[in-house]
Amino acid sequence: MNPHPYDVVGIATPVAGIVVEEGRGALPFHLIHGESLVAAAAWAAGEAGVDLLDQTVPWDLVVELEQPLLLHDPLCPMTPPAFLRRCAERAAVEDRILVGVRPVTDTVKEEHAESDGGRSLGSTVDRDGLVAVCSPVVLPPSVVADLLGDGRLPATDFVALVAALRERYGADRVVLVEAPPTARRIGSEADLAVLEALTDPR
Repeated sequence: MNPHPYDVVGIATPVAGIVVEEGRGALPFHLIHGESLVAAAAWAAGEAGVDLLDQTVPWDLVVELEQPLLLHDPLCPMTPPAFLRRCAERAAVEDRILVGVRPVTDTVKEEHAESDGGRSLGSTVDRDGLVAVCSPVVLPPSVVADLLGDGRLPATDFVALVAALRERYGADRVVLVEAPPTARRIGSEADLAVLEALTDPR
């Protein structure tokens, strides 16, 4: 396994974690630097001191741990361990939900519905206030316990999950933290090639 471009961090607060593969198709099993994306993501979480759990572990057992729960997206496989660790520790200390995000760099257009049922593009949206959810999403122990009644996460797609958490707990309790460039999310083979070049250790 090739190292992430950040130093491994010291271990302190116990943190549980899950690499969320559900709903991501076959892309998590594509290779980056000779390893599957899901293996790279699991390695980063392990180096961050996260005790990884299987996604099928009953929710009540996760609650009993009384630890922050770090949800890691395998489509963000090169998220640095140090960033994962800082998010987990901050969630535990502040009792807030931490979400890794990246600035939006693509051009974004408004979309309008037409009277004939079609769609048309409008003006360009100012990107300054826009972010793209990447990884991780860290739930403090109090939120983990509160979600026990539902028996599952509100969503496994991180964008939908963050939206559900903001609606349930309020925007003030969901903290968006800018992630390093290597934490960018892969959505296609082209994205994978870019991330592999960005994190090439040579």
